[in-house]
Amino acid sequence: MVVIDARIAVGIAVSAGLLSLAVWIVYRRRMTPAERERRRRVLVNKTQRTTEATVTEATAEMIHFQYELRGVRYFASQDVSVLGAYLPEDITRLIGPVSAKYDPRNPANSIVVCEDWTGLPSRKES
Repeated sequence: MVVIDARIAVGIAVSAGLLSLAVWIVYRRRMTPAERERRRRVLVNKTQRTTEATVTEATAEMIHFQYELRGVRYFASQDVSVLGAYLPEDITRLIGPVSAKYDPRNPANSIVVCEDWTGLPSRKES
């Protein structure tokens, strides 16, 4: 039977933890801000919590919206500059009611559109 000294076992565990932390730090640093934002949108979309919201201002780069959860009103904006393919040509037509998805652990973390889902109404051009 092999007996390992407790100091050696703790040293191995600490080394493995530090190695894991170093790999995680390197991986996170290499992620671009655009990739980080895309992952945030995907994560919020997966939470599957939807609420009614109102778009108050919309441009080709940014959508500003507000919604209320459990008596708290949230004002949020989403950078949509990379999501132009999912937006209508006349972006100002989005002003009004929409659906928003939010993270139940952090309701201020919300979206109205992502690559796999949109809470924006499909309005026909007149």
